[in-house]
Amino acid sequence: MPYTPSGFFCDRLIRERERRDGEGSLSKPLRFSGQDFAALKQECLTKKCLFEDDTFPASVESLGYKELGHKSNKVKNIVWKRPKEICENPQFIVGGASRTDICQGDLGDCWLLAAIACLTLNEKLLYRVVPQEQSFCEGYGGIFHFQFWRYGDWVDVVIDDRIPTFNSQLVFTKSAERNEFWSALLEKAYAKLHGSYEALKGGNTTEAMEDFTGGVTEFYEMKEAPKELYKIMKKALERGSMMGCSIDSLVPARFETRTVTGLVKGHAYSVTAVEECKQSQHKEPKVRLVRLRNPWGQVEWNGPWSDNSKEWVSLSKGEKDKLQHQSAEDGEFWMAFEDFKKNYTKIEICNLTPDALEDDKIHKWTVSVNEGRWVRGCSAGGCRNYPDTFWTNPQYRLRLLEEDDDPEDNEVACSFVIALMQKNRRKERKMGANLFTIGFAIYEVPKEMHGNKQHMQKDFFLFNSSKARCKSYINLREVTQRFRLSPGEYVIIPSTYEPHQEGEFILRVFSEKRNTSEEIENRIEADHPVPAPSNAGEESEEDQQFLSIFQQIAGDEMEITANELKNVLNSIVAKHKDLNTEGFSLESCRSMISLMDMDGTGRLNLQEFRHLWNKIKQWQGIFQHYNSDQAGSINSYEMRNAVNDAGFRLNNQLYDIITMRYANEGMNIDFDSFISCLVRLEAMFRAFQAFDQDGDGTIRLSVLEWLQLTMYA
Repeated sequence: MPYTPSGFFCDRLIRERERRDGEGSLSKPLRFSGQDFAALKQECLTKKCLFEDDTFPASVESLGYKELGHKSNKVKNIVWKRPKEICENPQFIVGGASRTDICQGDLGDCWLLAAIACLTLNEKLLYRVVPQEQSFCEGYGGIFHFQFWRYGDWVDVVIDDRIPTFNSQLVFTKSAERNEFWSALLEKAYAKLHGSYEALKGGNTTEAMEDFTGGVTEFYEMKEAPKELYKIMKKALERGSMMGCSIDSLVPARFETRTVTGLVKGHAYSVTAVEECKQSQHKEPKVRLVRLRNPWGQVEWNGPWSDNSKEWVSLSKGEKDKLQHQSAEDGEFWMAFEDFKKNYTKIEICNLTPDALEDDKIHKWTVSVNEGRWVRGCSAGGCRNYPDTFWTNPQYRLRLLEEDDDPEDNEVACSFVIALMQKNRRKERKMGANLFTIGFAIYEVPKEMHGNKQHMQKDFFLFNSSKARCKSYINLREVTQRFRLSPGEYVIIPSTYEPHQEGEFILRVFSEKRNTSEEIENRIEADHPVPAPSNAGEESEEDQQFLSIFQQIAGDEMEITANELKNVLNSIVAKHKDLNTEGFSLESCRSMISLMDMDGTGRLNLQEFRHLWNKIKQWQGIFQHYNSDQAGSINSYEMRNAVNDAGFRLNNQLYDIITMRYANEGMNIDFDSFISCLVRLEAMFRAFQAFDQDGDGTIRLSVLEWLQLTMYA
């Protein structure tokens, strides 16, 4: 969703300031919706009232927008109730949080519940997300809070404890214990984070896994899985990684359909254990087993090693106790590792650090997080298939400075993981947003260009192939891949597959050694090449005609107003049919006068007018160069080159603003808008330099000075 320029800058400045203050860390999470849990709770206790969250009210808006929206019959009988209205003696957690506390309700968020089940396997991780010392007894104020990792920051989400019910039964997630509510409240907090319960329908387990840990996910397709997959899975659980799996359904209509073996296609499962057991009196002395959990809390595998299968007879009581084997319809079951590989098509592992699970060594990883956005018509260039716009995508310079300690095959190389995540698409579903198909490519920077922070131009990508790239562009929230490249300097280009798709993203780069990644931002500066006034004998016929018109309009005072300037310019521009313009607007001419009005009269004298005319001629030449098809406009992606030719060096944020401010719906900039943009840039640079007396690149303005500057520019 596009920002207004002021809104985007304010947003960005606030985020940067928060990071400078240490906000967004685990110890100092951001306050979601600006709500302070401790202060709100104390206020409720002081007033002896129960908290009601007006930012996520007990209403249809919080339920959803389509299937759970105002027009849906599903919501008519839903009543929001607090746990004390649902049962006697409600508890936040009963006997410790466990996998059986999570049973799916009438919402297609199995992906989320599978991740919550994985979360319960690691108490340290669990209580980061679910802060302890929350209860319905002492200090109860109807208010709870949970913490999630959100695009590079930890956020604290406050909720009240009103939960959707039908006939006094929870509609969505519930616990096997009727009086336990931590999982239902966690689901509500996650729904608030995304705008509604319905926004949680359908997803990938890795999305929630990363939101619970801030980790990085790697996928394995079973048909391409490494030989040591069993060891990889076992090591992952030992390291506290979270693991999910699923069975792809080729036919969308058959999503979440049961097979004869009791497994469900198109459904997310948690992997909760991986064990190797000794079998007595059996051909194969050892068997490898995998324990899985269905978030429904029921419907289990009925093949070998299922709850009541004959295979359990081959294990001693000690082995059974080690596996905590029990026969219960709780959604959890064991199966042989070989059956697991045959039946499941995909497994995803969310690692707390990007350590390769094939390796026994634990490494200390460094991570750099870069925020970016694709703006239609400016920096949403699409993939390499679109060479005219690909180069305009945001670019990130990666410097691989130190090689790995343990090189493979004596190869000097650096290991790193790139994770590209698109932001806010789930939250914006109600506006029709879907996940973009995203990916990235990596190019090696020639040695002669090392240290040069300029944005790589179109020709570079036309004549150089990528050094590495993601395996495929895919419509997931995040695309992740591991690489090994020689030390050096590279540029990462994240993009959507198609051009003109607008959205925000974060690009994370994890590396084992000291490496850096940063967005390539041109230094903001301006040249002011003012063409020397022509000698009278060298003046063109157009110049002479122009001056003649000026003298006729200016009269004896030899000064012209904005309205008169409009008449002068348009009488000349009308002769240039290739510009295909309706002429300059009065507002554009007012901006030109503010640029050239050195004596503050609000009019232009002959000398000021000459300077302006020389500039317009120079800018007209640039415009015509990029108006190669004679359509009378410049493509907005080419605007950055035109602005550069005019002597202005800007960064991506400013190019985005120019596109939003001056491009039309077809992402083209006409001659009037082009000149208006350059006039504004010239005026603002000149004003800034006038205030920047010490040349340190910063100025301080009073409200009066700021308003005088911006109102007249």
